[in-house]
Amino acid sequence: MTLTLEMRGEDRFFLACHDSDPYGRWQAFNSLLTEEVIAAFRLLRGGKEPAFNPRIADAARGIAGDDSLEHAFRALALTLPGEADVAREIGSDIDPDAIWTARNLLLRSVAGANAAAFRSLYDSLRPTGPFSPGAADAGRRALRNTLLDHLSALPGGDRLAHDHFVHAANMTDRAAALTVLAHRHPDSDFSRQALDAFARRFEGDPLVIDKWFAIQASTPGAKAAGRVRALMAHPAFSMANPNRVRSLAGTFFAANQTGFHAADGAGYALFGEVIPALDRLNPQVAARLATSLRSWRSLEAGRRELARRTLLAIAASPTLSTDLRDIVERTLH
Repeated sequence: MTLTLEMRGEDRFFLACHDSDPYGRWQAFNSLLTEEVIAAFRLLRGGKEPAFNPRIADAARGIAGDDSLEHAFRALALTLPGEADVAREIGSDIDPDAIWTARNLLLRSVAGANAAAFRSLYDSLRPTGPFSPGAADAGRRALRNTLLDHLSALPGGDRLAHDHFVHAANMTDRAAALTVLAHRHPDSDFSRQALDAFARRFEGDPLVIDKWFAIQASTPGAKAAGRVRALMAHPAFSMANPNRVRSLAGTFFAANQTGFHAADGAGYALFGEVIPALDRLNPQVAARLATSLRSWRSLEAGRRELARRTLLAIAASPTLSTDLRDIVERTLH
C-alpha cells in the first residue's frame, strides 16, 4: 500500500530544510527532486527546454553543508531519484531517454549552482588516515563519492573523477570513481585508462571483475548494446558462468534504462539473442533475466511495439524451457 499525502511545495521545502526527523527530511526533498525531473521530462517530450526551481539547489547546499546531519544521510539525500523510480512515478508512455536527459539536466543545475560549496566540502572529506570500515568513515566516503558524482557533471569532471580513481585507497572509492567515469564520460580517455587499469589490477578476482562488467553494462546511452556485445566476446566472459552473465547481461537488461530500451531496438535485439541461448544452458537464470521486460506496456508506443515483437519471437521457439516459457507467456498476457 502506498500512502499519499497532499502537501504544498512550500511545505515540502520547509520540511526538506528543517524537519527534525531524518526520514521526513529525506522524503520531502526526494519528492521535490522527483517532481522536478518529471516536470523536465514532460517539457522535453513537448520539445521545450526545462527550467528548474532555484530553491532545489539552495536546499541541496543546505543539506550538504549541515554538520548536524550524518554524512551517510547527506549522501542519500543528495542522490537524485533513479531513472526506474521516476519511470514508475510517471506510469505510462515512458521515454527512458527523456528521463535520463531530465535527470542529468537537474544534476548539472544543482552542481553548477553549488560548484564552489560542493568542491570545498569534497576536498575537506579527503581521507587522511588508514581505511576504516566503521559507519562514520563509511558515511564520509559515501558523501564524498556523491559529491564527486555531482561535480563530474561540470567541465573538467572527467579529470576530477580520474584523480579520485588514481588516489583511491579502497574499493569503495575506486569503484565509485570508475562508475562516474564510465557513466558520465564513457568516451573520455580517462575513462578508458581507468577501466583498463582496473581490469589489469583485479583480473584474478572474479567478484571484482563481475563489478567491472556490471559498471560497463549499466553505462547509459545509444552505444550501450554494442558495448555489451563487445564485452560478451571478452576472454573473461562466459555464458556458462551464471555470476558473469548476471553482472553483464543481467545488469544491462535490468539496470540500463536508456541502453536496454534504446529507441532503435538494439537492446531488445540483444535480449532476443541472449535469453534463448542462455535458456539452453541455465533455464533458471534465463527465466530470471527475462523478467526485465515485465513492464514493457508502460513504454511509449514505438518501444512498446519493439518489446512486444521481441517477446513474441522468443515465445515462438518450440524449444523453450518450462521456466522461461512461463515467464514469457505471463509477460505477454
